[in-house]
Amino acid sequence: MYKDYIKELVENGEIPGGVIYVSKNDQVKCLESYGSFTDKSGVKQRICESTLFDIASLTKISATVPSILYLLAKKELKLSTLVRDVLPGFRHNDVTIEHLLTHTSGFSADLPYRERKIERDVLQEIYQKELTYEPGQKMIYSDLGMILLGKITEKVTNQPLDIFVKEQIHEPWGMKHTRFNLSEESKRQAASTEKYQDSFIQGEVHDEKAFQLGGVSGSAGLFSTIGDMAKYARILLHPESQSVIPPSYLKMAVEHRQFNRGLGFEVWSGHGEAPSCGDKWSIGSFGHTGFTGTSLWVDPINQLTAVFLTNAVHYGRETPIRSIRKKLHTLIFEAEN
Repeated sequence: MYKDYIKELVENGEIPGGVIYVSKNDQVKCLESYGSFTDKSGVKQRICESTLFDIASLTKISATVPSILYLLAKKELKLSTLVRDVLPGFRHNDVTIEHLLTHTSGFSADLPYRERKIERDVLQEIYQKELTYEPGQKMIYSDLGMILLGKITEKVTNQPLDIFVKEQIHEPWGMKHTRFNLSEESKRQAASTEKYQDSFIQGEVHDEKAFQLGGVSGSAGLFSTIGDMAKYARILLHPESQSVIPPSYLKMAVEHRQFNRGLGFEVWSGHGEAPSCGDKWSIGSFGHTGFTGTSLWVDPINQLTAVFLTNAVHYGRETPIRSIRKKLHTLIFEAEN
């Protein structure tokens, strides 16, 4: 049973804790919290349903992708729009919005690592980066394209990404606790991530590039609660339940295109290596993960959704979170089907 598995992970010191949400046929099957974390002051704090988590790359599918879909629906962008037509500093001629969304732009996975407190111009480094393959020819999951999509959103809307997402996406969806750059009060409600220098990072983004971008990035930086992410999972399962983005656009984003990807989402095609949900979930299941340990998956055939928020990097970056997530989601599927 997946609940017992999470308890074992916490008891064995593999993860500090987390919160799990599972629904089947729109019925909540599980909403439980586990474990604790050490806060910035060195004090143990219990994880609960209201705990804020750094959701890391879930930012991509819960902020950046909805923003781009919103602009596509408003005809302010097209999938075929060239990046350089929106961002003049970008020097590659053939990279489109669709390439960035599907991780087929030609970019390598990342920029060279720089410690979080080192100042750097992340955007200029991306602009100067050479492509490693012809756009559209293969898929390499890359933060760089998602950072550019965040900047494209800002350019088209003439608003900071965090303000646009809050006002146009999250507040209309009722995701009232989902934010970039937490207030000082909210930071105390956030689960600490990794230890850095003498204390744990708490309420500030864990990802170095997002931190260097001021905490707001198309690739990472968002904090959220299990309640808000459960609302989003339900919207993805029932796109017609909201009116912020035309349902057809949300459905388009989670359709398989190539290389087990949709527009921003992982989509299980039944071929190749199974995604982070494992190979039991139905073909057409879609979702994403975050480096801190987070994940969100939706199986539309079985009307199954699962959200797992954790701060697995609390114990360092060697936690085998990839195998943990596959086993957890397999157990969820077996228990609820």
